[in-house]
Amino acid sequence: MNKRSKPGIEISRGRFYGTLMFLGLCLALLVARAIDLQVLRKDFYQHQGDVRHVRQVPIPASRGMILDRNGEPLAISTPVESIWCNPRELLKAPERIHELARLLELDGDALLQKLGQRSEREFVYIKRRVSPALAAQVSALELPGVELQREYRRFYPTGEVTAHVLGFTNIDDQGQEGLELSFDEWLQGAAGSKRVIKDLHGRVIENVEMVDEPHPGRDLVTSIDRRLQYLAYRTLKGAVMEFQAQSGSAVVLDVTNGEVLAMVNQPSYNPNQRSSRYESMRNRAVTDFFEPGSVIKPFTVAAALESGQFTPASMVETSPGMHQVGTFTIRDARDFGTLDMAGILVQSSNVGASKLALSMDAQHLWDVYRRFGFGEVTGSGFPGESPGMLPDHSRWREVERSAVSRGYGMSTTPLQLAQAYAVIANGGRIRAPTFVKGAANPDNAVLDPALAAQMVGMLEQVTAPDGTGHRAALANYRIAGKTGTSRKASNAGYNNRYVATFAGVAPASDPRVVVVVSVNDPATEEYYGGQIAAPAFRAIMDASLRLMDLPPDDLMDLRSQYLAGGGSR
Repeated sequence: MNKRSKPGIEISRGRFYGTLMFLGLCLALLVARAIDLQVLRKDFYQHQGDVRHVRQVPIPASRGMILDRNGEPLAISTPVESIWCNPRELLKAPERIHELARLLELDGDALLQKLGQRSEREFVYIKRRVSPALAAQVSALELPGVELQREYRRFYPTGEVTAHVLGFTNIDDQGQEGLELSFDEWLQGAAGSKRVIKDLHGRVIENVEMVDEPHPGRDLVTSIDRRLQYLAYRTLKGAVMEFQAQSGSAVVLDVTNGEVLAMVNQPSYNPNQRSSRYESMRNRAVTDFFEPGSVIKPFTVAAALESGQFTPASMVETSPGMHQVGTFTIRDARDFGTLDMAGILVQSSNVGASKLALSMDAQHLWDVYRRFGFGEVTGSGFPGESPGMLPDHSRWREVERSAVSRGYGMSTTPLQLAQAYAVIANGGRIRAPTFVKGAANPDNAVLDPALAAQMVGMLEQVTAPDGTGHRAALANYRIAGKTGTSRKASNAGYNNRYVATFAGVAPASDPRVVVVVSVNDPATEEYYGGQIAAPAFRAIMDASLRLMDLPPDDLMDLRSQYLAGGGSR
């Protein structure tokens, strides 16, 4: 019996050892695989796991604030949330897409189509820059693949009052116009980043490490005085509405440093809700040029005096109120008779300015205009600034020379005009306008200081009771300025549409402020610069002098006498 069972025992023993060898081989394979995964190829598989679950996400940085000269905010960035999703995850619950669309006030079918077209992507924006309250409602829905991302939205507290100066940013917080564009690199922050672990649904479940710290942008302190900006805006808007004008601009400069204290335009727009046409978004004070008319005549008189052919007392015959230049007849409002240099400005005599220009060398007249900044950008650095137009003197015939002396055949911007009048106010020294408070801004001499002082005295007579600019006069302050009324050109020649302008400085005893007001295409019976622009100038200049706390001229004269006397009585 033992002999019969021996073969069975041998078979069982063989199976046992075979199974044992098989299990040993499997164990060896598992150990080898473990060594391969955890030792030999550990870095590879760790990287593959990280690729699937570890993400590097950006951390947005706040854009720097834009402040007025007194530290009041003009542009700030506020945190908002943007809604994004992983289309593949969200498309797994298509019935909930319409629920999300209704909450975000979007078209559900359009959103579904958008996600379907981008189903191969892992990141698609659904709606950007929503309010925190709305973002919380979206989060509460717990939709698959839908996440929030922190961003910043630009907000302009002063709205349309400073719109043209500041400009605006796009959806990615990049400057597009105005100071936002010209100082974009300064204002932009440097975004940071961090590593996070996400689950299968793309939700962040753990912050791993900070890769780069975000750095907010730098603040920009501008030269703008928010109070004066508002007063200038209100005044200009009132003038444009009262005289049913197409548009208007006003510029206020500080004579001592070239800082732009205020710059406003009409029509304007709200940068917080941009739905306006481009026409209302242009900074007309910088980009739009026009034939200035009689506001140019002070520079014609300055050129005549500098030539040595004339003195302030020189007399020019303007009778009988007209003057023939080639085939063109130059006319005055009436026969002013014989006028001295100041009289040409007080009466705004076209005949007198034309005769001065024709008596001078064309190159000399052109050179004086050029030195005052006409035909060139001011150097303000504002985006889109126009240089205006000043044709070369080599192309001037007598007709062109006569036209230029009266502000025709050339063009300028309100900012250029303000810079030129600042030269007269600043003792013959030119300085580039600047929008940055305290910026280094050297000046250059372009006119004899004594001649500049004479020009201020002549322009002061323009605002006297018998001058064309008497509506610009202020009580207690001496105003020096000039009116301008220019016809607008068309393909058929000059028509009966006008640009009314007033440019001036104050206080005349020690000029500190330049104001230029230009009103384009008034539709009322009144259209002269002295009727439309001068009253607006007066209101803006009055506000400027008060806000700058400048004493009246008589007190300044007493102070000068006191200092000249060594401080003794």
